[in-house]
Amino acid sequence: ILLLCVSGMRAETARYSVPEEGERGSFVANIAKDLGLTGDQLLARHARLVPEGEKQYFQLNQHTGDLVVREQMDREELCGQSEPCLVRFEVLLESPLQSFRAEVRLTDINDHAPVFLNKEIVLKIPESAMPETRFLLESAHDPDVGNNSLQHYSISSNEYFHVYTQRRNDGRRYAELVLDRALDREQQAEVAFSITAADGGTPPRSGTALIRVVVLDINDNIPVFTRSLYKVSLMENSSQDTLVVVVSARDLDVGSNGEIAYSLFQNSEENLQTFEINPETGRIRLKKPLDYEEKKIYEIDVQATDGGGLSTHCKVEVQVKDVNDNAPEVIITTLTSTLSEAAPVNTVVALFNVRDRDSGDNGRTTCELTGEQPFRITPLAADAYALVTSETLDREQVEEYNVTVRARDEGSPALSASKTLLVRLLDVNDNAPTFTQAIYTMVMSENEPAGRTLGRLSATDPDAGENARVRYTLAPAPTGTLAAASFVSVDAESGTVRSLLPLDYEKVRAFEVIVHAADGGSPPLSAQAVLRVVVQDENDNAPVLLHPPPDSSAAGELMPRWAPSGYLVAKVVAVDADVGQNAWLSYELAKATEPGLFRVGLHSGEVRTARAVTERDAARQRLIVLVRDRGQPSRSATATLTVALVDDFSDAFHQPGHDPASGEQPQVAEEKMLTTYLIASLCCVSSLFLLSVLGWTTNALCKIRARAELHPPSPSCYADGDFASDGVGGTGTLSPAYRYEMCLTSGSGRSEFQLLRPILP
Repeated sequence: ILLLCVSGMRAETARYSVPEEGERGSFVANIAKDLGLTGDQLLARHARLVPEGEKQYFQLNQHTGDLVVREQMDREELCGQSEPCLVRFEVLLESPLQSFRAEVRLTDINDHAPVFLNKEIVLKIPESAMPETRFLLESAHDPDVGNNSLQHYSISSNEYFHVYTQRRNDGRRYAELVLDRALDREQQAEVAFSITAADGGTPPRSGTALIRVVVLDINDNIPVFTRSLYKVSLMENSSQDTLVVVVSARDLDVGSNGEIAYSLFQNSEENLQTFEINPETGRIRLKKPLDYEEKKIYEIDVQATDGGGLSTHCKVEVQVKDVNDNAPEVIITTLTSTLSEAAPVNTVVALFNVRDRDSGDNGRTTCELTGEQPFRITPLAADAYALVTSETLDREQVEEYNVTVRARDEGSPALSASKTLLVRLLDVNDNAPTFTQAIYTMVMSENEPAGRTLGRLSATDPDAGENARVRYTLAPAPTGTLAAASFVSVDAESGTVRSLLPLDYEKVRAFEVIVHAADGGSPPLSAQAVLRVVVQDENDNAPVLLHPPPDSSAAGELMPRWAPSGYLVAKVVAVDADVGQNAWLSYELAKATEPGLFRVGLHSGEVRTARAVTERDAARQRLIVLVRDRGQPSRSATATLTVALVDDFSDAFHQPGHDPASGEQPQVAEEKMLTTYLIASLCCVSSLFLLSVLGWTTNALCKIRARAELHPPSPSCYADGDFASDGVGGTGTLSPAYRYEMCLTSGSGRSEFQLLRPILP
């Protein structure tokens, strides 16, 4: 990219000219035409001017491409006597980045007239001066240059002198007065005339002064300098009162005519402000420090005058040597103080120039950045640079940069200067919110009222402003699944989770919902987490009896009177829909006909005899068993058992109102009874194998005849339902496999039917 940028730069410099003191808005040139671009292209590529200095004197119209004067310029103020006077700037284009160097030459206008420092010039000339003798006159000063500067001198008409205009090495002109014929003090002691200095402008400007020539008596020897030209070099950092040079002149006369006084001839006000001479010794010293950047060469005219008024002149040429006394200057021309963190690499942050007023190696500069930062310096042209990004930026890591640009020259010792630029990064929504946990687990109690706070979700976003503002929402449940999102709500701003309705632990023990956290960026970024809500069981269910059933008034059980201690009478079975200790059941005997006769297993619910049955115990015992859970508060249920004490299990069927057909038999059948029925079954099966088809037919006929001969049942035969009143019903502890139908004749005795003894546990 850098090679492409550099290859797009033009090496040549566009040159224009404009007169000084031009009005604001004055047309200079059409830059678009010179660059081969249209006004639309200039506008699209953000064309702008980057001045070499700190002040912008020109303005670019991006629509037309016209370069116009922005601020009135005085050539003498900007450049002094230097010629040409150039104002340099860069034309910067973007997309792609290109730079074009241009310079505008300020042409001088004749806005200054020559001025003599002294309005009256006094010359003392001896009457012995020979014709064609030349006398140096004080020069006039004109700040203009070229033809507009001082061009020639003239004097008013007189019979003794004419003027001759001379030119110095630096191009400035001075006047020499030439004697045309010999003076005679006795005839005319003083000659007066005017001198005029004129420039070459159109129209020309001029300045005048009065010359008074005082004719002196004869002093036939004039002072003579040892050298007509003194050349000396002086470092610009020389301090005040530094000795520059010593000039010396001799006069062959004696007495006052041989005494020499030295003075600086007033040919430049600047020389008089910079140098001074000792009139007796001829020592020239500095009155102020020199500055190579302001002036490099001084030409001083020194005059030696003897006591008789005769004088002579010599020149002193002072060449100022450069010293590395100027540190480089970093001049920021364009600065983007805020930069998007999404700015691509090579984005221009600032444009700046580096200027060093020194010359040679002292004026050559290099530029660098201090510290490790995502920026670099790209050279655009001589002493013009661009600060661009060198890598991608991330505001979340560094919010702002203090970029220090350091410029260093190649002098000895080297001088440097720094400029610090503050670059703030603008946030871009490049970070999604992040939950502090992937799964949030919260607990709510069963039957908890709506609106209760369960907890708080938390997601953070490292972005700033609206890009970091996080809002929470619940994701809708998939079709066909539990609508868990209707159970809780999430506050969009704070992430607080609240219940929406009471829940039943027995129906919903836990549920999960997806929570989204989205920021306020455009487009918004989001993240998700799982919210798991566990319902905590409450003791809201009482124990439920399975045996005996709760709808029966009393469950009947049979127990022989000979039952020993620990005999299993019955077992109470109950369940609780709750969990944990809310479902831990305990059994206890709440009430009994004979409290000391029975006991109930605390955890098993088994009803057993606490002692052996005695003759004094009632034949019918009523027990109330309390079933209680361990919840807070606890819930309970009761079971009622009726126990009949019998001498033998057959007695139960001889008791009035006892019906064996409708009720269930005792809990356990005797082993002998089971064996008898098994033998009978085997006999029947054997008979079936022995009988043939004829046997089956005969047997069928015999059965028909046998049934016809049987007597009808006696009224004393027990019918269905007679046993129900005795409490021996379907809720007994005997298995339904031991229920039998039976019918006895009226003449049947006790010995004809016996119940087998139950198997004791």
